[in-house]
Amino acid sequence: MAVPHQQSLPAFKEIVMRYTPAAIALSLLVAVTASVGYAGDYKPDPQAEKLLSQGQARLEQGEVQGAIDMFEAALAVDPGYTKAYIEMGEAARKQDLQGKAIHYYRVAMGKDPDNLSAISGEGEALVEKGAVEKAKRNLSKLESLCGTGCTQTEQLAAAIERGPKPSVMTAEAVDPDKDVAQN
Repeated sequence: MAVPHQQSLPAFKEIVMRYTPAAIALSLLVAVTASVGYAGDYKPDPQAEKLLSQGQARLEQGEVQGAIDMFEAALAVDPGYTKAYIEMGEAARKQDLQGKAIHYYRVAMGKDPDNLSAISGEGEALVEKGAVEKAKRNLSKLESLCGTGCTQTEQLAAAIERGPKPSVMTAEAVDPDKDVAQN
């Protein structure tokens, strides 16, 4: 004689196998929709905003390291503050650390994929690094998001027009003239 609960086990497995993919897809849809809705309503911490404005003032005065300290403090207070990542990228570019700047811009775009300042900043850092073709992709994205007349599009177009920064020549790269007599 069979135990009643053993007979219902195959039916339960069939139900689980049939509805699990749909349940997973539905839960992912709810999670994505909730995160998109939350991103639009994001309000940064007031203390982080204050630290960010202090950092921007220091950056304008040429105090790059002081500005970075303020931006890092703003991120410590509010790690989700996208604008702080963009400002970190700006500070890194002032230090000629374009790779680091690109990283910060990409973190910002991960939080807000259509952030015009992050797209433009990354494009400018790419140009400075010599990756003009990649920067042109950013320009195309900006043009599709805000047109040719927005500030970010104009800034990136001007940076592409200027081209990459000239590379610095080191003493090791110079081959001394063989005819020069040494003392």
